[in-house]
Amino acid sequence: MFPKLFSIGSFYLPTYGVLVALGFLAGLWITVRLARKSGLDAEKITNLAVYVALAGLLGAKLLMIAFDWPDIQIFSVSTLQAAGVFQGGLILALVTAFFYIRHNNLPVLAVSDAFAPGIALGHAIGRLGCFAAGCCWGKECHLPWAVTFRNPEAYALTGVPLDVPLHPAQLYESTTEALLFTFLYWRYHRPHAPGEIIGLYLLISSIARFLIEFDRFHEQALPFGLPLSITQWIAIGLAIAGAILLTPKARPLVSRSV
Repeated sequence: MFPKLFSIGSFYLPTYGVLVALGFLAGLWITVRLARKSGLDAEKITNLAVYVALAGLLGAKLLMIAFDWPDIQIFSVSTLQAAGVFQGGLILALVTAFFYIRHNNLPVLAVSDAFAPGIALGHAIGRLGCFAAGCCWGKECHLPWAVTFRNPEAYALTGVPLDVPLHPAQLYESTTEALLFTFLYWRYHRPHAPGEIIGLYLLISSIARFLIEFDRFHEQALPFGLPLSITQWIAIGLAIAGAILLTPKARPLVSRSV
């Protein structure tokens, strides 16, 4: 679609990178705002957001490399610019958050709740970057809302098929996450138990990703000979974690474990 905002010689500013940065800043603003509302230390929350963002970028790249191994060129420009796999970023971000929260004696469920709406918003904006770049494209389809990529630069950067109508999988996910952000932000301002907001995020976002994956194009072979991608198996695990957090008896156990 529009993978480069502008080019000067061999240098160019990628649309994907700009939108991911905007998504991070928007998500951070929402998170700090909600953290202050809950009486949390805004400075510690900001530091945590930065660490989580860096871990998320690293985790997304690592899972992408694992998926594409051994065909991927790890130190290539295309690998550096690729979006990565969101679930890989989410998992490493959660692990990083766990240790940071534990080290700083922060209330894990309250902090997680404050982050959930911002993560959904950042994800929604980031997926627009994927659409602009052409990565994470969908399967071929001939529905009225199918999209067709025709920009040779998008093909050169991501390998997206040109002149083929495709499911706008990136927009499916961006729209879902935007709606989820709206719901979570509204729910946060209503009475809720600690852990409920992050539980809702994990459950709803994972179910949506599980379903959208059926319309995504997958270069990797599906594992275990079953009609599910690795991302879908991860989504199942995260959805279960979200469902557990929505169980009142489980929340105290999670809180005490940190």
